[in-house]
Amino acid sequence: MTHQKQKLLDIILGNIDWGVIASDSNDDIRCVNPAFKELTGYAADEVLGKDPKILISGQQDVAIISSLRKSWNIEGSWPGKIEIRCKNGETCLFYLSIHTYSEQIEQPDNYVIMIRVVTENRGLDKDGKYQHDELTGLPDRHLFKDRLQQNLIISKRGDKPVAILMLGIDSFTTINDGLGHDYGDLLLKTVAMRLEKCFRGSDTVAHTEGDRFGMVLQMTASGDGVIVADKILNAIKQPFNIEGREVTITASIGISLSPTDDEDAGQLIKYAESAMYHAKKGGGGRYQFFSNDMNVKARKRIEIESRLRRAIEREQFILYYQPKVNAGTNQIVGMEALMRWQDPENGLISPTVFIPVAEETGLIEQIGLWGLRESCRQNIEWQNKGLHPVCVSVNVSGRQFFSPDFVDMVKAALEDSGLSSQYLELEITESLLMDKTGENIKKLEQIRDLGCHISVDDFGTGYSSLSYLTNFPITTLKIDRAFIKDIGTSQDTSEVARAIIGLSQGLKLEVIAEGAETLKHIDFLRRYGCNTVQGFFYSRPLPAEEFEQLLKVLFIKQ
Repeated sequence: MTHQKQKLLDIILGNIDWGVIASDSNDDIRCVNPAFKELTGYAADEVLGKDPKILISGQQDVAIISSLRKSWNIEGSWPGKIEIRCKNGETCLFYLSIHTYSEQIEQPDNYVIMIRVVTENRGLDKDGKYQHDELTGLPDRHLFKDRLQQNLIISKRGDKPVAILMLGIDSFTTINDGLGHDYGDLLLKTVAMRLEKCFRGSDTVAHTEGDRFGMVLQMTASGDGVIVADKILNAIKQPFNIEGREVTITASIGISLSPTDDEDAGQLIKYAESAMYHAKKGGGGRYQFFSNDMNVKARKRIEIESRLRRAIEREQFILYYQPKVNAGTNQIVGMEALMRWQDPENGLISPTVFIPVAEETGLIEQIGLWGLRESCRQNIEWQNKGLHPVCVSVNVSGRQFFSPDFVDMVKAALEDSGLSSQYLELEITESLLMDKTGENIKKLEQIRDLGCHISVDDFGTGYSSLSYLTNFPITTLKIDRAFIKDIGTSQDTSEVARAIIGLSQGLKLEVIAEGAETLKHIDFLRRYGCNTVQGFFYSRPLPAEEFEQLLKVLFIKQ
């Protein structure tokens, strides 16, 4: 085997979910892959050189393996189920697939055994496959546990946490007793359909028993469990209309996390069930984490979301403005509108606190639309007062940008305020451009056709590919503050900043440096041709009335 083929084989064996055991013609184990250890608990050095029969639990299965060996040179392969004794002493039922191979044509009695957890014999049909729940069509509790175990194996390799959610319908017995079991069954089927819509195809939704549902979520961010739980509760509380009779229900959800709470599938399910019962005791219609620390975080997030909704209703948001200054003349040439939350109880709240929650809950669309409209209104008001007109930059979130009506919203904000489109710039992040590329280009072209400017915010921190700079109709690059703050102390970041400036000049794009705080920063940027600067060196973000005074002067003294 060539080195290249061996490397490819090692990559495949190291990443598949099936456990692999390769044995030779002497019935000695020659190698095992990482998944074998995850499934059985045995490290390679504990089984190498030994007969695979040491893993077999039942005498009947040992006899089966022995008889099969005699016919492998004829049969070639064999699929089935078999019990294996794991290192911790427990026995588990495994899917088994045995394949022979030969190093010599006359000796085809080397073999590879591939195994995957079944966990229990119950729930299997006559062909050895899992049955789905007859009522809902979802995976049953056996398949649920198997899927969880597979997710746990994958999560260890990818270092991504797994969330286990157990859901119980509140007061389901009352519904069964009052409306009949047939009605209750129809309700469970409808609940199952709603739950499936809350998850990705790669996640698992199962009907474990009665009014209980289990879900496995491979997490990509720490708040995924909360987001999905909220989504489920909102879906469940919508009225159900079954056979002409409307009923409104609530549900309780318990959540456990791996590896935070445990790494054993059975324990994680128990923990999630325990958390679900606590949620029911707390009044139902809510979710509960098994971890106390996570409960504190979840409550804090819920509190912020609740207060955010009130803030939208009561118009508690304000805009601060930070000037963009020509570093050569010290003249204000633009401004960025920055969102602030003026909370009556807690004062001015930083966007770093509430924007992530607004993004997760979708409230950012309402908040962002208000910011867009208010920026346009304020800018035209200053122009109507005779102040020098400058362009206002407005940050656009991914949820806003991907809204089908986004271009119409921009157009309406301009028309309603009377602001000329040349005085509005939309700032989008670099990573946002990389999703749905074709649709993005079309949408950005529509915005450009309105006459607005388009800026890429935090440039240099996202994707390494620069091809989009020529494909997208952007007008400005903003160098991320991370590359500015270390100018003078880090040669590497200084070189990156200088390269971005040169790249912008070559592509005839305007370049803006944000986060400039010292004269050393300004001197560097002037020297390499970055004429527009934004940062504390010139001014912190200011409320509208204070920024108006800057516009009246127009020049900022150093």
